[in-house]
Amino acid sequence: MEFLKISIEDYVAVITIERPPANALSSGMILELSEAFDEIRGNEQVRSVLIHGEGRFFSAGADIKEFTSVESGAVFSELARRGQRVFEKIETFEKPVIAAIHGAALGGGLELAMACHIRLVTEQAKLGLPELQLGIIPGFAGTQRLPRYVGTAKAAEMLFTSEPINGAEAVRLGLANHAYSEEDLLPKAKEMAAKIAKKSPLALKLAVELLSFSKPDSYYKGVEQEAGNFGIAFDSADGKEGIAAFIEKREPVFKGQ
Repeated sequence: MEFLKISIEDYVAVITIERPPANALSSGMILELSEAFDEIRGNEQVRSVLIHGEGRFFSAGADIKEFTSVESGAVFSELARRGQRVFEKIETFEKPVIAAIHGAALGGGLELAMACHIRLVTEQAKLGLPELQLGIIPGFAGTQRLPRYVGTAKAAEMLFTSEPINGAEAVRLGLANHAYSEEDLLPKAKEMAAKIAKKSPLALKLAVELLSFSKPDSYYKGVEQEAGNFGIAFDSADGKEGIAAFIEKREPVFKGQ
């Protein structure tokens, strides 16, 4: 694979994101994530999965430069639906998935992490959904998953201000399970993945299946609405301005259009 590396040891599959400098989630990487989970689904040598990022970040977000090649809001909405399907595949994957987050998990990076069953972070990691400062909105089910973890009021604050929280606060709010030092994060994540991998594969599969029932029908309606609104935001003048300003490294000037 071009952007991912997969290694398997002691029944743990480690998926490493390798797309420097920010491990941005391009369409190609999302496709590779889907293929990676398809590959390990039937592998009896895998009983748990660990995802982490190589370099400075877990993933600092979607590939914004790629957005400039999108032709219309309808195409943008379909891009969102493809990402939503892949992240839903991860959340309902029959083998437990752990995200080990260092540096930053922003935008699509946080949406990927929220699709994992367990999130381990460094104390100073930055987690947030900053899309509104680009004149757009999250598109990979972030608006629906974030309130489930931190509550509606805190999710609103994070969305509306675009301000991230650190790893320690993410644990306090319930967005992450544990916070560690930079040096301890990956060893602790591998230790947990190995502990999980000692459990019965069938029992793990059944438990994951039952966790999926905690999502109400309104969640899936919200996800579909998010994809539609993703395209509306992209088609707007403010959306075009926000993306252009990001690429040109300047402050956007939004006009409400």
